[in-house]
Amino acid sequence: MLNRLQESDIKLLRVFYAVASCNGFTAAEPVLRMQRPNISAAIKKLEERLDLVLCHRGRGGFQMTKEGEVVFQETKRIFNAFDNFVFNLKSLHDDYSGHITLVLMAGLPLSMHLAVSKAVKSTMKKFDDIHVNIQTRLYNEVEHVALSGECHLVISTYDMVKPESVTFHPVNVTCSGRLYCSPTHPLAKYRDTDLPEDVKIGEYPAIGISGLSSANYIEDDQRLAIQTFSDSFEAALSAIMTGEYIGLLPDYIAKEQGASLGLVPIAKGSLFNFDHDLFVMNGKNTRLNPVLRHCIKELTYFISESQK
Repeated sequence: MLNRLQESDIKLLRVFYAVASCNGFTAAEPVLRMQRPNISAAIKKLEERLDLVLCHRGRGGFQMTKEGEVVFQETKRIFNAFDNFVFNLKSLHDDYSGHITLVLMAGLPLSMHLAVSKAVKSTMKKFDDIHVNIQTRLYNEVEHVALSGECHLVISTYDMVKPESVTFHPVNVTCSGRLYCSPTHPLAKYRDTDLPEDVKIGEYPAIGISGLSSANYIEDDQRLAIQTFSDSFEAALSAIMTGEYIGLLPDYIAKEQGASLGLVPIAKGSLFNFDHDLFVMNGKNTRLNPVLRHCIKELTYFISESQK
């Protein structure tokens, strides 16, 4: 079993990371500039070093094992942090080259993704030797990745008490939402009318979002009866469409995905309304050099413009 990383182990991990990212040995060949036998030998040597089977390969195609998935995720964290370290070190010498990692909250609307692509293009055009690694994380992970050194910038809504260890750059965009149900749910008949006084929201099972502030589930003297949780708004939408749960969703999710499903805003959409501000976030330990400052400025501009 591996007890200490050596330089040769890091090289082997980079091979595995490329293979796992490309979902196969053949697809990784041009990325690694290695032939398949050499890639296979490197993976086998890494498995021996770790005393783990990382992947299966054969007629059934490439498939990672459960242990391989864990090693892949941990390897991603290591290399993200290392790339960020190198980038920050170069910037101390006014060398603005290398990789920056940008994390987006999962489930943001397509318009924001397109705005992010414009901001990234602008940044790469201004700084010739910059490459941007764009990833997604679940809502309950964004604060951690901003602090951990895994990335430089995070784009996410945030509705909790803001920790002093994270810097929040307002984007001047608010993501609004409300309470929804499926067309087969008993509350769907109140789509265009107020709820009668004898109908109590707390009597209907609801689904919550992991990491979302509990204040979202309380309105005056009413409280949602959270029976289970999802890790994203898209997953919550799937649960809502079973007809068994009601739940909070951003309006953009309802518009982009729920419209064709007949998703119903309960009581004319007047219940449990929320407004979550969007931010570009970074950990206080992240050094905001000219590249990152320019990227924040462009992200703020293009995302704000996309919502007009």
